[in-house]
Amino acid sequence: MNRQTKRMMQRQGADRPRAPERRERRPPAAAPVKSERATPAQFMSEVRGELRKVVWPTKQEVWNSSVVVVIAVAFLTALIFALDYGSARFVLFLFD
Repeated sequence: MNRQTKRMMQRQGADRPRAPERRERRPPAAAPVKSERATPAQFMSEVRGELRKVVWPTKQEVWNSSVVVVIAVAFLTALIFALDYGSARFVLFLFD
């Protein structure tokens, strides 16, 4: 467990043992239902907070990754074309 996880658990109170839960003899009164949905303002605030945590790649890293992807796509396209063309010629040779 790393320091960041320990600190988060400490803030949430998860590092301390819990008291045993008590059972009530009578059914609890109907509590108001808390909405799970966030307001648009809260949502945008959380989105901005998460985007601040992102480690964005540098321009050079994006360029290198793009070049690798383009080369891989070109190679696989040529390979699939060659296999398709070869198998079509072979089938025509068999049945012609």
